[in-house]
Amino acid sequence: MAWSGNSTPSNSAFSRLRNVRDPDLSSSEECLVYTPAPGGGNNGGGTAHSFVPHSVTTSPGRPSNHQANIAHSSPSPLPSGSSTESSASAPPPSPASPPSHPSHVSVNSTAGSLRRAGIPQSPVAPHPVIGPPNNPAILPPTSLAAPGSPSGLPPAGPPPTPGTNNGGPMYNWQATMTTVKERFAFLFNNEILSDVHFLVGKGDSRQRIPAHKFVLAVGSAVFDAMFNGQLSTHQDEIELPDVEPQAFLALLRFLYSDEVQIGPETVMTVLYTAKKYAVPALEQACVDFLKRNLSSDNAFMLLTQARLFDEPQLAALCLETIDKNTEDSLAAEGFTDIDHNTLCLVLERDTLRIREAKLFQATVRWSEAECEREGLPVTSANQRQELGRALSLIRFPLMTVEEFAQGPAQSGILTDREVVQLFLHFTVNPKPPVNFLDVPRCCMTGKEQTVCRFQQIESRWGYSGTSDRIRFIVDRRIFVVGFGMYGSIHGPSEYEVTIQIIHTATGKVCASNDTNFTSDGSVNTFRVMFKEPVEVLPNTNYTAYATLKGPDSHYGTKGMRKVAVECPSGDRATFQFTYAAGNNNGTSVEDGQIPEIIFYT
Repeated sequence: MAWSGNSTPSNSAFSRLRNVRDPDLSSSEECLVYTPAPGGGNNGGGTAHSFVPHSVTTSPGRPSNHQANIAHSSPSPLPSGSSTESSASAPPPSPASPPSHPSHVSVNSTAGSLRRAGIPQSPVAPHPVIGPPNNPAILPPTSLAAPGSPSGLPPAGPPPTPGTNNGGPMYNWQATMTTVKERFAFLFNNEILSDVHFLVGKGDSRQRIPAHKFVLAVGSAVFDAMFNGQLSTHQDEIELPDVEPQAFLALLRFLYSDEVQIGPETVMTVLYTAKKYAVPALEQACVDFLKRNLSSDNAFMLLTQARLFDEPQLAALCLETIDKNTEDSLAAEGFTDIDHNTLCLVLERDTLRIREAKLFQATVRWSEAECEREGLPVTSANQRQELGRALSLIRFPLMTVEEFAQGPAQSGILTDREVVQLFLHFTVNPKPPVNFLDVPRCCMTGKEQTVCRFQQIESRWGYSGTSDRIRFIVDRRIFVVGFGMYGSIHGPSEYEVTIQIIHTATGKVCASNDTNFTSDGSVNTFRVMFKEPVEVLPNTNYTAYATLKGPDSHYGTKGMRKVAVECPSGDRATFQFTYAAGNNNGTSVEDGQIPEIIFYT
């Protein structure tokens, strides 16, 4: 008997099997074999199918479980109106003869064992045949009698689209995935079950990207409001002209699978997209990537982006990199592309390691690039106009008279009055006042010094909100720019820290800074800097404070009460350390935190 995809076979298609007795079983068992009929003799030209009865015999000594051969093939449903019987089909084989099919799968029957064990049995459903995506398997119905198909045959319908249910069989892609993560990752950028599309980008780079509202709403509050809020949209297509397609795909990949896929070319656009759709975990992954790849070559470019995206930690790391490698950073291509506010931010710093004459030359280069961006001729008048406040941040009094005469005095950027005032400042005593700062940058001649008070490093120093403190006195005038601090014993970690210098006798806070620093887990100290140098007078007691919030850290032992540091000028700066009365979180002269004071003379 044969049947078409659009009709059900007659009851005569199923013949009752003769009873087959098993000595171990309380009743006989019987089975049906689903066999594709050869030739395809239906009106629609498709493959015909038949259920052919076969008996299963057992003999004493053989296992009690019987095997029924189930033939399978990729069904090709026939058009409506096809005959339920095939005149060209071969007569069914006799019960004693084996079935003839091209291929078959063995299925073990354990009904007898279940009955003996007293386990209730349910009707046996056909086993789904699962295939790889490039050879989709078709799921049979889950019961012999599907709704609307009293004879138990699968409902008719057109060939299914893989992964969809068009009222017909479905490709069982779900069964090929073993975890929820795999199933959701499979749906990434996939039309299967998608209920929204995004038109991302503009121009030739525009892409149409499928997505699933539920997944997006679970991963992003912005998408949740977009689809489910009071002002939610019901559009099937949403335009995103301000987002790069690759960045949006990176965002979706993260929402579907937790996978981060960013690189040097895409990290900034992914960071923008993560911020736009409020996905802080991906945002942090971008920031961490930038931190790992921060160098003097890209410090200015990343500083501009960090300020634009309001990433203070990244901005602080960029500024620290610029401080340590000022000349190389200023020579990088990204320097001339920074905005005016970022230029002023850098020129205000007291911690730049560069001669003022070279800093002026770099600033002139920036003004030339800015004139070109504004479409102005590169003249000294236009350069002065574009520099604006930045020009007043150049510390001309720190130059030698030769440096000033060979550079700024001949640039035409300064007025004649300013040039005369500065020459008088260089040559006349007492020096007349000028309109430019004369506070030294701590590292302008490489005179930064560090005094270390411990001889050995140990592990575990905890923090509970109490400040680590140590008193010190020095025999000459210095400028303190920061402290060296010990970092984590648990690998790379970040600390929140407040540092202070307080005049011990009066309690006056000379300087304070709330900041963060990142430890790489080594025993090396990490610089925590003040916003500007702190003047420390000779033979005056000061107290250094550090309040840390973070994991347990290394600490110093075998502390020294008196330490002398050789200065570049040939003389010495001698420090004496004493115990600071009160609660110091355990820090003392002998052991604790604040191992280093960073200063210049």
